[in-house]
Amino acid sequence: MKTRLISAMKTYFILLFCIHGALSGTHSLLYFYTASSGIPDFPEFVDMGMVNDQVISRYDSITKRKVPRQSWMEKVFDQRYWDSTTEDLSGAEKVFKTNIQIAQKRFNQTGGIHISQDMYGCTWDDETGFTEGFHQIGYDGQDLLAFDLKTATWIASVPQALHSKMKWEMDMSSIESKKSYLTQECIVWLKKYLEYGKTTLQRTVPPSVSLLQKTPSSPVTCHATGFYPSGVMVSWQKDGQDHHEDVKNGETLPNNDGTFQKSTHLTVTSEEWKNNKYQCVVQVTGIKKDFIKVLTESEIQTNWGDPAPNIVPIIGGVVALLLVVVVVGVVIWKKKSKKGFVPASTSDTDSENSGKGAQKI
Repeated sequence: MKTRLISAMKTYFILLFCIHGALSGTHSLLYFYTASSGIPDFPEFVDMGMVNDQVISRYDSITKRKVPRQSWMEKVFDQRYWDSTTEDLSGAEKVFKTNIQIAQKRFNQTGGIHISQDMYGCTWDDETGFTEGFHQIGYDGQDLLAFDLKTATWIASVPQALHSKMKWEMDMSSIESKKSYLTQECIVWLKKYLEYGKTTLQRTVPPSVSLLQKTPSSPVTCHATGFYPSGVMVSWQKDGQDHHEDVKNGETLPNNDGTFQKSTHLTVTSEEWKNNKYQCVVQVTGIKKDFIKVLTESEIQTNWGDPAPNIVPIIGGVVALLLVVVVVGVVIWKKKSKKGFVPASTSDTDSENSGKGAQKI
């Protein structure tokens, strides 16, 4: 079981950290609440807050503390903020644990591994001014409920969710509060966070680009790493024209220093690339310059005869421990969901996110 979870974690990072895509000018504030049952030695509840592609805060049922995950978050908010939001999330933890028990009854389940996932937040395009809010709830890899801002109603994706839909829609004050948060308060906080952490969240870092090959007959890998933000295009060109034949693109993955990496693999014979001009072109959102590596023998880095290097960074043990519990639900849910999911010293002490997704089903 642990082996499957760790394997799934790699896919989870792809989905989670790149969930808002590479849209220029678009910023997002996103919160994940995850409750689980049947996974020994892992947190039964985890909350993570994210701005764009950066985790800014975390709470889990083992440490029972909400803590900053960015240095600027630690500087901006005083201890009252962390105490207050910790208290709110402690309450949310109890609600989510109860929800898993209720969901098991509704789906006629006993025992086993189960994941309840709550994702909500907002996006803001600083170029067009367009904003959008969202709140989706999933269970065991499938959509359960989604809030429709236009109609201010909950959409039930399965019969087992109808009871929650009807109960929540009877509470009009809760509906109005949720609509206000997703369309107004969330956007205000997103802009605050972007200002507080602008040196980190709105920076650009150019990539380091390498051409790698395991053996003379292996595909040639164009590996771009160390760039920020995560929006990137890594492509091959042949004689100045875009080349897609025999090209396999990898996913954008996070490095442990907050930057990202991405690879694309070209299957081509040495005779072919020696007789034609092949080059890898890397374009990063926010950086006007293109980064180009021409495929020549001198540019290829190889370890022929040695084991292939692991170019995917090892995720820190503590982070892995706290995030594995989130993996199964997110990965399965995102794969099955047909809906696109587009993400959301000072005296501020408001618990702007804590507990807002916690509703008893």
